[in-house]
Amino acid sequence: VQLQASGGGLVQAGGSLRLSCIASGSIVSFVVMGWYRQTPGKQHEWVATVTSGGTASYADSVKGRFTISKDNAKNTVYLQMNSLKPEDTAVYYCAARMHWITDYTAARHYVYWGQGTLVTVSS
Repeated sequence: VQLQASGGGLVQAGGSLRLSCIASGSIVSFVVMGWYRQTPGKQHEWVATVTSGGTASYADSVKGRFTISKDNAKNTVYLQMNSLKPEDTAVYYCAARMHWITDYTAARHYVYWGQGTLVTVSS
């Protein structure tokens, strides 16, 4: 299964973007799917995850501003980003794994990754 992220772009602070992650196969087989972001010289930062049952979790830095959701029929996971801040600027990646793990925020546990989409928030 391959993941393809899209939807990034340039937006002013306070604006919104919606990222999409389309899987080449069914996402029903994924126990958890998530979004990470990365800035130059830093490791992947966990942003949000959603389980197969629809339970969402968020990093404190985005809680209340970002919403993760999924559409099994479209094999797509979304990240709606509102009230964007310059510090949200990063390359955003979607990721997925088929087996549950307690530490689902750690990037090293994810097997499937999209290619990344750049989000730039200007002040």
